[in-house]
Order: sequence, then structure tokens, then C-alpha cells
Amino acid sequence: MAVAGVERHKVIGDVHLLLTDGQGRVLFGRRAGTGYADGAYHLPSGHLEAEESVIDALVREAAEEIGVQIEPGDVEFVHVMHNSSSGGRVAFFFRVRRWRGEPTNLEPDKCDALEWFALDALPTEMIPYCREALGRIASGETISLYGWLAVTVGRRLSRRPPFPAPRPE
Repeated sequence: MAVAGVERHKVIGDVHLLLTDGQGRVLFGRRAGTGYADGAYHLPSGHLEAEESVIDALVREAAEEIGVQIEPGDVEFVHVMHNSSSGGRVAFFFRVRRWRGEPTNLEPDKCDALEWFALDALPTEMIPYCREALGRIASGETISLYGWLAVTVGRRLSRRPPFPAPRPE
């Protein structure tokens, strides 16, 4: 039930691609010319568009940003992060190990390099929430909070078993 005078929370949806090669490395782009975090590495990513599923957005962004074709069946969900920036964002992270095409920088006005990094040897300059999410992914967590006052709640939530333990009779 909505409380009178309380505005509903509105979120921006983001998708993030962990394009993973045969050595377990992940592809990153180095931001350039955007005015935000230029010089920092980030995963290929983008916003959801109206009437678009998170999988459709991921497939579209992969084609637009790095020129690879991904089949929806090859997309593996790995993490969701509720990020407090811009009033609230929900970032969905997906791993893809199979794709067609050679990753190519198709947005040179926003990115000046594509490089592969192992998750245990990430670049020094990264967008902070992305680094946090990758750490959570590496530890097997599927949900987290970033930037909210109750960040520790996210850690407890993400480590809780998927179903409550049965109560003794």
C-alpha cells in the first residue's frame, strides 16, 4: 500500500557485460572524452531502453560498443547491485563466455582502449562501484548495495541462503 505524499522510488537500469575469454580474463574499455571518470576502466555497459529486457539490452550494448554478437542463451546472470548514485540505479551484471566476432572499439569518442584483465589482477583505475561488484562476484555474492548507508545489510542479504532453513517441529 502506498503512503500518501510519498513518491515511489524510481531507478535507472544498467547492464554490464563480463565478456570472458578462454583464460578467464574479462574485457574492459578505458573511458575517454566523456567528462566522467575518463582514464578509468569499465566493463562494456549501458542503460536499459524503454520496452527492453535486461538480456536484450546486454545483447544490443555488446553489438553497439564492441561489435560482438551474443545469443541470449549464452548470457549468465552473476550479480545485481542497487547503487545509490543518480537517485538510485540497479546494475545487472552478466557473464558471457561464447560470442561471435572480434571485440572492437566501436565508440572511440567514449573509449580509447579495450584490454583483457584477470579478475585477480584488475587495473588500478576503475569506476569504484564496478570494482566493488567484481569483488562481490568473485566471492560468489549475487546481490549487493553500493552507496547506501546500510551497505552491511547488502552483505548479509547476499550471503543468506536462498530459502529459509526449515523450522524444527
